[in-house]
Amino acid sequence: MIELPEAAVLAGQLNKKIKGRIIVKVIAAHSPHKFAWFQGDPKNYQKLLKDKIVKQANSIGGMVEIKIDSANLVFTDGVGLKYHYNDKELPDKHQLLIEFDKSTFLAASIQMYGGILCFEEGKCENKYYLIAKEKPSPISKKFNEKYFNNIISNMNMQNKSVKFFLATEQRMPGLGNGVLQDILFESKIHPKRKIGNLAEIEKGKLFNAIKTVLMKMIEKGGRDTEKDLFGNNGSYITKMSKNTAGKPCPNCGAKIKKENYMGGSIYYCGNCQKIK
Repeated sequence: MIELPEAAVLAGQLNKKIKGRIIVKVIAAHSPHKFAWFQGDPKNYQKLLKDKIVKQANSIGGMVEIKIDSANLVFTDGVGLKYHYNDKELPDKHQLLIEFDKSTFLAASIQMYGGILCFEEGKCENKYYLIAKEKPSPISKKFNEKYFNNIISNMNMQNKSVKFFLATEQRMPGLGNGVLQDILFESKIHPKRKIGNLAEIEKGKLFNAIKTVLMKMIEKGGRDTEKDLFGNNGSYITKMSKNTAGKPCPNCGAKIKKENYMGGSIYYCGNCQKIK
């Protein structure tokens, strides 16, 4: 699933490949998918995008936004994007296929669930996109210790788990269940710890880990559990993920645990991340 690091990497790769290119053809909703969400009628996407020039790709939290003349195209966290240099290896199934001049393509395919939003500038209806645009990115200068302390000190948060705090309600756009695993490992905080039970020094470690771990993931081209625009896995080797469950902890050698919690999986070292 696309989270903040992957969105940043994809946006950078898209700018290198499609910025300034002309869209010559658009095929939307080609393969029916029960959990593919479109803004508006996909049949209108061709009219909105055809013959338009790609201006800029940006990452908005865990979403990828492409500005195309007066229209915006946004892919949410469940959409896989892949760039194709010709039509010989295009996927049979896709939810959006864009052909550019020089006969290159961008294919968007949804696995479990995901959204593809195409709209005229200023007319987006997706609340998650709007929230992500409004709040500071965790890797931005505006997301500083003062801002972090303000949201973590909220009285409504004190009886909530650290996972709930980090990964729900878009408090930190783009920070989801995937990237929080290594953030908490670096902080030595158990995912189920209550916010109200964290010492001030632990809150400081959590803030620093959010900044440093996310930047490492971006610098390495994303996580090794996710793919980039060309189908390659990222070079950031996750410490706590589906790839490491049951293996020795890199710090102490204890077995890395996997549990279901809050509708998803958590990975942690019971020795390094004690639940106090």
